Amino acid sequence: MSASIVPFLKDGSFDPGTIHAMSAAFDRARKLLHDRGQPGVVLEIIATRIIAIAAAGERDPDQMCQQALATFGIDRID
Repeated sequence: MSASIVPFLKDGSFDPGTIHAMSAAFDRARKLLHDRGQPGVVLEIIATRIIAIAAAGERDPDQMCQQALATFGIDRID
């Protein structure tokens, strides 16, 4: 099941392509964490980081995912 980042977007304006990339990064992060009902706060932190990373100019979903997971001390998950 895919996850959209849209519910976490509060401020900021992103074009549809960027929203798609952020949603792909969010979905990938959830899958890599083996999302089995992660606490809402974990998903919110991941989404918030991905949004901040995109706001800084990153557009690659894999990079956004990796950087967001680094927030939890996860260097790399393949």
